[in-house]
Amino acid sequence: MAGLEFAEGTPCWVEVALADLEAGMRFYGELFGWTYADPGFTGRSLFVYAVSDGKKVAALAPKLDGRMPTAWGVYFATDNAAALARKVKDAGGQMVTDPVPVPPLGTMAVAADPGGAVFGLWQAGTHAGFEKRDEPGSFCWTEVYSRRKELTDPFYETVFGFQGFDLEETGQDFRTWSPAGADVGPDTAIGGRSVIGDVFPAEMPDHFMIYFVVEDCDEAAATAVAQGGRIQAEPFDTPYGRIAVLTDNQGATFAVLAEPEETVA
Repeated sequence: MAGLEFAEGTPCWVEVALADLEAGMRFYGELFGWTYADPGFTGRSLFVYAVSDGKKVAALAPKLDGRMPTAWGVYFATDNAAALARKVKDAGGQMVTDPVPVPPLGTMAVAADPGGAVFGLWQAGTHAGFEKRDEPGSFCWTEVYSRRKELTDPFYETVFGFQGFDLEETGQDFRTWSPAGADVGPDTAIGGRSVIGDVFPAEMPDHFMIYFVVEDCDEAAATAVAQGGRIQAEPFDTPYGRIAVLTDNQGATFAVLAEPEETVA
């Protein structure tokens, strides 16, 4: 199955690290209807693909070190992971893991922005990334939560060439990012930046939030709770759909979005 095409700086993959891989597979299987596939390139693979409608949408991996966070992470596409890693460091970020080949899938790296938010870089080999997105059971959006936007905004706009657009009409300090060369605005946005305000715990670090599409936001929240998860933010309506922020049965936080129904003129 061929994957989608990903321009430089486009979110192309997400994965979660879990202490109990089998429990995580059951949780997300119930929540999103995911099935799972072994990558099949080693005798004992270190992760599994999550599959929706026969298409790869994410990866679930066991934590190899107890100090690793239980968290969802996003990867941004690049044609040259080594060159992009240099850009990260030149712009004030740091490399958590320098580019390393993962044959035959591609080359991966893990970076942190100046505020400490962690993200991945992915240079495709046989695996380009999502085979499905923006549909139920798959990724649709990511945003970084930052305490110091004066550092965060120029970092991503330098490293990836993102073009920023402030959504002033929302009443919140939120900035969308469009790819380099695209028209600027929400219609072309591939991600965004929010601000960690007083409503968040003081100890919360800068981080990325991953969003998945669901058919029914309230039903998804109820299912997460029934499977041992928690609701961090009760379902609420936005111009872009109904959203809830959830935590799985092991502590990884993510969001779900039920897109608004199209109205017929």
